[in-house]
Amino acid sequence: MLEIDLDPVIVGQPVRELRWSTLSWFKRRASAEQGTPVPDQAPLHRDHVIVETPVSWRIAVVSMLIISIGWGAPYLIAVALKPMAADLGAGRSIPSLASALSQAGVGVGGIVMGWWADRVGAMWTALLGSIMIGAGALVASGGAEWQLYVGFGAMMGLLGGAGLFAPLMSNASRWFHARRGTALAIVASGQQLAGFCWPLVFRFALERTNWRTALFWYGVLVLAVMPALCLMLRHRPPEIAAAAPADGSPDRGRLPEVASNLLQAVLCAAIVCCCVAMALPLAHLVAFCSDLGYAPARGAEMLTLLLVAAFLSRMLWGRLSDRIGGLRTILIGSAAQALFLACYLYVDNLVALYAVSAAFGIGFGGIIPSYVLAIREFFPAKEAGWRIGTVLFFGLLGMAFGNWMGGALYDWFAYYRPAFAAGVAFNVLNLVLIAGLLARGPSRPVLPVPRTA
Repeated sequence: MLEIDLDPVIVGQPVRELRWSTLSWFKRRASAEQGTPVPDQAPLHRDHVIVETPVSWRIAVVSMLIISIGWGAPYLIAVALKPMAADLGAGRSIPSLASALSQAGVGVGGIVMGWWADRVGAMWTALLGSIMIGAGALVASGGAEWQLYVGFGAMMGLLGGAGLFAPLMSNASRWFHARRGTALAIVASGQQLAGFCWPLVFRFALERTNWRTALFWYGVLVLAVMPALCLMLRHRPPEIAAAAPADGSPDRGRLPEVASNLLQAVLCAAIVCCCVAMALPLAHLVAFCSDLGYAPARGAEMLTLLLVAAFLSRMLWGRLSDRIGGLRTILIGSAAQALFLACYLYVDNLVALYAVSAAFGIGFGGIIPSYVLAIREFFPAKEAGWRIGTVLFFGLLGMAFGNWMGGALYDWFAYYRPAFAAGVAFNVLNLVLIAGLLARGPSRPVLPVPRTA
């Protein structure tokens, strides 16, 4: 059995018992190696009636807004890649490298920021991240090569974006229990909201000015708005003392360290595989449509449709994960992603491509928040920050590898079908890993169904 710190939940009666059996296999395996028998189940008892308050939902919405604003700068490079390369008098590799350094910085820094947020609260990491994103945009707007690397890589990535996504997801998860999946979906939707809004804003700005001016005023906006939003996260989530196991033993419910690390490793491997597949349409859909003979604008419309579908579906995935748990939601979403990614192997009709893109967006929309939910279901709240940051770091590695793999396989074969086929193969491996975890038993605690007031 796994000991877990409970977070607020709207319930009509006290929470009496939690049962964890997916992870009991890990504990039995670790304990068997030590020669110690472990029972399959051991109930936890708690007499608290725990309530989700309006503050909980405010935390989730504010976190979404912070992410949607702070995630804007990388889209400037996507929109202004050619003029940036022309101004620098170099190839497109320089702004592309700046964007890659930003993503790598978010992944690496997210582990440390998550650990820090566990100790001081997410407001401080988000406040630091907001200031660094704004200041980094001002530095990068200088236009020199080194300014791009420092502004995007060190400031907006390692110290900026790293202080937002993982810490804010972890913090929001502590304010919820029965509605945790819905809350995490709301927070994670900030990425899709940024992907929908900022390319339009930057395209509008570039028609009237240059990319340096657009980036400068983006930095001013961030410094003016985001710190004030971060101050709305000043409330810390309620601290609820862990209940003692029924037999009075303080360690009976704790998962052995070797089993915790094994589960963490499986989740990290699984998110790499699904993010490799996820990255292919996100990075190569416009070029894929152009290869089929359609105008680049059609491909951009498909990408926008894909992101809008992911944004709209994320609430539905969140509600589903509240009922069936994080692992089962990952399995369903990943299966849908694999199915619709495979469709790109066969469709070439314009209408069918729009339909497949929308379906792919619906499929992958709930996957990443469900990984965060799974971490919170299976590990204590005090470990949430660094564990979530680690899993998201591997997700970013998967996205980066999928992006590169798509281009490399296209360069080798001169068409995208091998790349999409490889993505499907990675997705199937993800399904095998998640199904292997689910095969060990139920994937979530047995809780009473919440009743809203």
